[in-house]
Amino acid sequence: MTQSFIEAIQKRILLFDGAMGTEIQKLNPQIEDFPDKKDGFNDGLILSRPEWIKQIHRNYLKAGADCIETNTFGSNKFKLEEYGYGEKTVHFNKTAAELARGVCNEFEFGEKQRYVIGSMGPSGYLPSSNDPDLGQKSLDEIIQAFGLQAEGLILGGVDALLIETSQDILEVKLAIEACHKSMLEVNRKIPIIANVTLDQYGKMLLGTTIQAAYTTVSDMDIDIFGLNCSTGPDEMTPSIRWLSEQEELPILVMPNAGMPQNVNGRAVYKMTPIQIATKLGEFIHEFKYVRILGGCCGTNPEHITELRNLLDHTAINVS
Repeated sequence: MTQSFIEAIQKRILLFDGAMGTEIQKLNPQIEDFPDKKDGFNDGLILSRPEWIKQIHRNYLKAGADCIETNTFGSNKFKLEEYGYGEKTVHFNKTAAELARGVCNEFEFGEKQRYVIGSMGPSGYLPSSNDPDLGQKSLDEIIQAFGLQAEGLILGGVDALLIETSQDILEVKLAIEACHKSMLEVNRKIPIIANVTLDQYGKMLLGTTIQAAYTTVSDMDIDIFGLNCSTGPDEMTPSIRWLSEQEELPILVMPNAGMPQNVNGRAVYKMTPIQIATKLGEFIHEFKYVRILGGCCGTNPEHITELRNLLDHTAINVS
């Protein structure tokens, strides 16, 4: 019997996947691997190397993830325009969603249902900023850019939309508005997850606190609020505690594998799968509104396997 995404989080804690970008880098892509030889166009690999993306999705599902995110983190209209695909935003996102859905369908005969989550990363602009470059797009343009992406993801069959790694709370509001508009246009309503990214001091890039961020968007008919990226789970603890104390929305927690460390000019994340699972295990015992776990930068299928073991061998009251 099929169960909606929202029905599922009411009955159990769901496990998302881990990082996509670092898994792509492990494949050592060359310029010839990207569409039109546009180096670094990771989202474009759904077109030029779809088997790579399918295998990454597959690896996370084999590790025990209940949900996989589409490879569309940078697939809003603004970002796609940089690679010459802006006019194909809807079709591009629909293709990515269908690719992920196809992999999920390989696992449909298992013991539980799997879900596809439409990933919507930052626009590349900061509408709250006065910066002449980052603040140059109008609010309507930003809504349109996200709206086209959301439309494609919905048409591709995602089970929920994830606004993630958000650094400007005004942009989150605009993305939520865009999602609602797109759902009306395609006549299909699905859950909206609004994630923000906080620094180690509990603030967004432009200084917004977790309290202000949550208050700003929690009444915009979203279904889940969460934190992802930027820090490890330790630094997220005060914010997760405060969110849980509100006793309102389910909470998603997707930390990096610790704070990034600079090693020979590159960011390295050193928290082991056991360390991540131990800390997130504390979260689900202490904060009853935490309903979704997963990993961001530096996490891989091994981290997801350890989190699966945690959830499968821990008695958790989600009532």
